[in-house]
This record gives sequence, C-alpha cells and structure tokens, in this order.
Amino acid sequence: MAAQITPASPLFLREPEIRRGVELLYFGHGRLNRAADMILAEHGLGRAHHRALYFVARKPGLTVGELLRLLVITKQSLGRVLTDLTDRGLVESAPGESDRRQRLLRLTGTGASLEATLFDAMRTRLAAAYGHAGQAAVTGFWQVLEGLIPVEDRGLIVGLSRER
Repeated sequence: MAAQITPASPLFLREPEIRRGVELLYFGHGRLNRAADMILAEHGLGRAHHRALYFVARKPGLTVGELLRLLVITKQSLGRVLTDLTDRGLVESAPGESDRRQRLLRLTGTGASLEATLFDAMRTRLAAAYGHAGQAAVTGFWQVLEGLIPVEDRGLIVGLSRER
C-alpha cells in the first residue's frame, strides 16, 4: 500500500515539520542504501568504501585531498578505506603530473564494475521515487539538499554534476 503524501504545512518551518523532514531523510537514506549494503557486505566492504568508489568513479584522477574534502572523514579513516580498496584491486593510484607528491585515484576495471553494480541498485529505487514525485518535486528536493551543503562547500559538487 502506497503511503499517502501529506503536503507540507504552510507553517513548514515549525519543529514538527522539520522533524518530519529529518525522519524522511533517515528512512529514505536507509532504504536507498539497503540494496547496495547487501552487495557491499558480500565483498566485506562498508558505506565509506562505497562513497569512495562512487566519487572516484565520478571524477577519475581525483586527488586524495579532494576525496577527503568530499567524504568529510579523517585522513586516518580515508587511509584505511583506500588501503582496503587498493588491496582488493578496486582502486589504483598514480603520482600527479605536476606534483609527484599528489596521489591521483582511479578505479580499476573490477572497481568500475562493482561501482556500476552498486549504482544500479540505487538507481532503480531513486528513479522510481523520482518518477512518482514528478519533475517539480525532484527539483525542489535537489534545492533542499543543496541548501544543506554549506555555501563554501558547494563548489565540491560542481565538477561532479557534469554529464559523464
């Protein structure tokens, strides 16, 4: 049975409406990731690995520093994630062209295949939700999510938004 969508109250900035948004984010995020989580578990990987694979796939040649800023995790945590992904043959790194100290990250063929499988698991669910909501709702949803990103960090997503 499909849930009845209750329109936002004209008083949409009150606590009950904000709490409703938080709840929907928690439940929606959890359900969106459930299929990917099962695939990750089969490979002994977690959501941090998934996020790293996703962003490296979106921007091949991404530096470790850029990935740190995108993931908003500690250098130590990213080090563990990248070690796991490299040891499993999913990610490879190469020195930068102009700065040899930089580490440029790329997915291997195996890594690209796994990332595509993970994305497909999420795409199906998100596409269905987008289709149900309609174009105007999707645009509004994007505006709300973008509003959650601090202005100084919004530039991080610009390079990821281009068609690949």
